[in-house]
Order: sequence, then C-alpha cells, then structure tokens
Amino acid sequence: MNSTEVPEKPAMTVPVTTIGGGPTRPDSDSLGTMQVPEDAYWGIHTARALENFPITRRPISVYPDLVRALARVKQAAARANREIGVLDAAKADVIERVCEEIIAGELHDQFIVGVIQGGAGTSTNMNTNEVIANRALEIMGHRRGEYQFMHPIDDVNRSQSTNDVYPTAVKLSLVFGINRLLEEHALLAQSFARKGHEFAGILKVGRTQLQDAVPMTLGQEFNGFSHTLVEDHDRLRETIPLLSEINMGATAIGTGITTDPRYAEAVCRHLAEITGIDTVTAKDLIEATSDVGVFMTVSSNLKRAAVKLSKICNDLRLLSSGPQAGFGEINLPAKQAGSSIMPGKVNPVIPEVVNQIAYSIIGADATVTAAAEAGQLQLNAFEPVIAHSILQSLAWLTNGCRTLRVNCIDGITPNVQRLAAQVETSVSVVTALTPYIGYAASATLAHTALTTNASIADLVIENGYMTEEEVRRVLRPERLSGLVPATGVIDVITQDDLDAAAAEQR
Repeated sequence: MNSTEVPEKPAMTVPVTTIGGGPTRPDSDSLGTMQVPEDAYWGIHTARALENFPITRRPISVYPDLVRALARVKQAAARANREIGVLDAAKADVIERVCEEIIAGELHDQFIVGVIQGGAGTSTNMNTNEVIANRALEIMGHRRGEYQFMHPIDDVNRSQSTNDVYPTAVKLSLVFGINRLLEEHALLAQSFARKGHEFAGILKVGRTQLQDAVPMTLGQEFNGFSHTLVEDHDRLRETIPLLSEINMGATAIGTGITTDPRYAEAVCRHLAEITGIDTVTAKDLIEATSDVGVFMTVSSNLKRAAVKLSKICNDLRLLSSGPQAGFGEINLPAKQAGSSIMPGKVNPVIPEVVNQIAYSIIGADATVTAAAEAGQLQLNAFEPVIAHSILQSLAWLTNGCRTLRVNCIDGITPNVQRLAAQVETSVSVVTALTPYIGYAASATLAHTALTTNASIADLVIENGYMTEEEVRRVLRPERLSGLVPATGVIDVITQDDLDAAAAEQR
C-alpha cells in the first residue's frame, strides 16, 4: 500500500464478553458474541439484560405465578402451532414437556432477568424462550446453544411477539395471584365474623370523630369489619373476567403479522384448556395491544382493599391502646417484646405491618397510573413496572391478610369489665332517652352528668322524667345497641306533662 492509499475501516464488531466465571459457551445475536455459563439454560439475550438492567437485583423468578404463566403461554402457542401445521410436531411436543416442568416448579432459578427492564418485557420473553429451547435441546440429546435443532425464536417463539406474550402472561399471573388473595381475604373476613359472634353480648361505647357517641356491642364492631372485607372481596373477584381478555395473535402491534389466520383462535382455545381460565381474544387486537386499562382497574381495587384493611388496623390499634392509659377495650395477642428500653412494653406489631403494606400498595397504584398514562401509540413500553407493582401488591396483601388473621385477629380478647364501666359512666346513653324526655332536657342532663360525674339514669329518675323501671327498660343493652329497636309511636314528655305530674303529687 503506497502512502496515498486510505486503509479500509475494519468491520464493526462487538467485543466478546463473559458473564460470570467457570466454563462458558459462545452465544451470538445480531450485535455480536458473548460467552455465557456453560451450565446456564439462558443465552445471550438474557446475558445482555443482566448487563443492561442491574436495577432492582430482583429476578422475575420472585414472582412464580409470572414464570408459570409464561410457560403456559408458550405451551399453548406450541399446541396451536402444531395444530395449524407451522411447527414440527416433535418440536412442539418437547416444548410442551419443558413447559410442564416449569409449571411444576422446575428451572425457575434460570429466570434471572430483572423485574424492571426496558423493552416492554422483551428480556423476560427472551429469557423464557432461551430456557425452554436449551432444556428442550438437552432432552433431545443436543448441547445447549445448538439452536439449529431447537431455536428460541424460530421455534419456541413461533407466531408470537413479546407484545402479546408478555401482557397475556401478566394477566394470567394476576388471575392466579388474585385467586390466592381471595382465599386469604375470605378467611380473614370469617375470622372477624367469628369474633363478632363471640363478642355479640358485650356492650361498649361507640365513637365518632374520636368522641363518645352511642352504645353498640363489640360484636357489632367486629361484624362491621367482616362485612367491609366481604365488599372488597367481591370487587377483587370482579376483575378476573376483565383479565381473561387476551391479545395472543396480535404479535407486534395488533395486526397479526407473521401469524397464520387460524392461530389466534387456536392459541386462545388451548390456553383456556391449559389454565382453566375462560380466556377470550380481544375484538380489536390493535386496541388491546396498547391498552393497559385493566391493570389500572386491578391496581385500584387492590388499593381499595388495602386502604380499608389498613383503616381496620388503625381501629385495632386504637381499641387496644394502653393498656392502662389508652382505650384498653381489647387485647391483641402479644407477639414480641416492644422496646429495648421500656420493660414489659408490647406493641401492636401485626396491625402495624399491615398498615405499611397498605402504604406500599397506595404508592404502587400511583406507579401503575403513571406508567399507564405514559404509553405511546401502539404499545405501552412500561408494562414491566406495571406488572412488578401489581404482583408485589398482590403478594404482600395476601401475606398481610394471613398474618393478621393468624397472629392477631384469632387471638383477640375483650376487656369486659373496662367496657362495662365505660358504658355505665358514659353520658352517651342519654341519646336513647331523647325520644322520651326531649332533646333539651337530655342536653341539660348530659351537661350535669359531665360536671358532676353523676349517673344519667339516676338524674333522669331524680328529676322525675321517668321511673326506674322505665329507665331500666329503655337502657337495656339490646335496645341501646339497636339489636331490639323500639317500635311504635313514642310520646315525648313535655314540660307541661312534668308540671302536671308534679301538681298531682302535691
């Protein structure tokens, strides 16, 4: 080469990179070659995700429901592709076999990409494809990475795109998680109901705005807790049919490019058979591929359930506060020493942890809302953070319901003597007398009772408003709590009536 010649630029290459230590095998993609651990079932796409997204240090395998859902989607796709003749039957069979292993709990340690990732879930989908392909190669008698015999994309991902696989798998995993939450949620509601029955005859003072209101029973209070949980149980259950609409067959943006016209119906049918969920194909696959409204609905209902449960836990902490200088109406089971400095102190740690779960779920719902709004054109790129937020909320709320039931509600006991004393000295019982003596007289007696610590019943009798028998009848616990309501027309005693009665006595 003479001095006037310009040398050719070398071909652009990507350096060979090694992930981890120990024996490796080469793996390649359109960007170059990497060395991946020889014993890994994942490949280069997963390896790149490990380098690109070292964010949460939490792999997708922390959500087993998602891993199993991905396997079910791949299994349904293999069946559909075999049925319509676009995938060799032998390959489809071995893909199914591997999927069954994953559904049974095997190979989950190979799902290692981070839960938060760019690419709208592509790394998760490719991690799944590579694990299934390499395990299939092993079953077929080949070495991992010999993709000419079973390819992660051409075979495992046949007729699919991340953009239909990932949201479908997320929806299925949410259905699995919601069903598990519903079981624990129902058990918790039943636990409150049992306490409601147990405490049915225990009278106490009700409160509004943290001020004494009117009497009720402790059983009524706990029944109220149970009923509010049942309402949330119904709202959560109603989200399952919404999650059953899938966009399999949409591929990239909803047009179904690269798929056989028969595929969408076939894969939906097989997915329903595999999961037992009544999956249906969305009417508009372009809309379904970009729309994440159902995730907002699920997240919102989770937030509702968590917030209401947290309010109940606030009540439990108040009712058990003390034990000497607080409400002290109920006793929560003592679960651990409450202080490193104050001997004998025991804190309401179980309700406190449920409160914190609720705060996290509130934040997760805000994340889901922001991510849903940020979607652009034909795809929402932020479904990984949506999936992570909701799956974490589901897992934490499920665990919270369980520990609240087992470690708190089932062991609650009442402080019967304290409750009785509060009712006996409470001015609030005067409300039950207002239909008989009028509001003005009741207010006057209430003021007198508060300033003198006198009994309302004694004041009513002393002032000649009612006889002792009449007062005892009106202030019976079952009437005070509304269990036996007063019926018929009640005649209010006027001042003229009192004057006339006084005249007769003279």
